[in-house]
Amino acid sequence: MKHRLPTPFAVLLIASLAACSQPAPPADNAPAVTGEPLAARAVMIGTEGASLPACASTSQVKTGGTDVYWAPGETRAVKAKIAGGAKVSVCEATDDDAWFGVVFAAPGIDPDLCGVGRPVQNAREYQGPCRWGWIKGGTVQLGG
Repeated sequence: MKHRLPTPFAVLLIASLAACSQPAPPADNAPAVTGEPLAARAVMIGTEGASLPACASTSQVKTGGTDVYWAPGETRAVKAKIAGGAKVSVCEATDDDAWFGVVFAAPGIDPDLCGVGRPVQNAREYQGPCRWGWIKGGTVQLGG
């Protein structure tokens, strides 16, 4: 014999289960932090000219570390995390210094392999072999 739930009860049960499976929307109705970025902008190197290093400054990430994002102002998707005390090469900054474009080596990789300590002929997007991204201003000790 087949048992059937009363129709109003079944509808109520399905509606309550559906409501439980829906996570609350993130702040500003943005995708979850692990989601896809809405924008990406590569870090430019060599912006100071052909006679200076491709990235002007080596800096140290402040205690607590920092998140790395795909573009300045884009905080919806974290690209990577950098531990406090790690060295990064600051290659560019937004006009208000709220964001820094950085190049950094993966843990265990020699930062000299990133190739940003020597000049490049023309300003261009950084394409590796190290990691790159954007960090919020104030998360590094400049020149540290």
